[in-house]
Amino acid sequence: MLAELRRTPISGVFELLAQPFADHRGAFLNSFRAQELAFMSSWGDRGIAQVNLSRTEAVGTIRGLHLQADPHSEAKLVRCLQGRVWDVAVDLRQDSATYGHWHAVELTPKQSNALLIPEGCAHGFQVLEAGSELLYLHSGTWEQEAETGVRWDDPQLGIAWPLPAADLSDRDRSLPFLPS
Repeated sequence: MLAELRRTPISGVFELLAQPFADHRGAFLNSFRAQELAFMSSWGDRGIAQVNLSRTEAVGTIRGLHLQADPHSEAKLVRCLQGRVWDVAVDLRQDSATYGHWHAVELTPKQSNALLIPEGCAHGFQVLEAGSELLYLHSGTWEQEAETGVRWDDPQLGIAWPLPAADLSDRDRSLPFLPS
């Protein structure tokens, strides 16, 4: 079954909606089909270079806002496998009409949705349900020297996190603010 792409206000950021096949045995979801996303002009001809799985226990935990800088920038497709998260993409492309804008969606296994985040956009999320797990498909590999991001509480972004922030890593607390 073809997935549906829902456009967001940020160019290149899409919510991917899929309908699982369900019967008395359970359910099956085709969570990524490259030729389908290429046809929809969203993933294009990018390959998958890395797959990551993240589990976060505490409700309110924020992870992010992370990205890989050029020349190691990467696209991500993020899907929630367990629990619920509020997933955020932030446009940090200097030449973009939506630079500094953010868009968020709630990702859950029940909704079978995912967020496609292009190169140059930061990603973060807040855990809404304990023990939430995310699966990431990356178009590039992680390179430590290219790791960067912006502060989750940057006043220029004004992200309206749904819960009080909890349990941030030292790394995330020390990310820079956007330049004024």
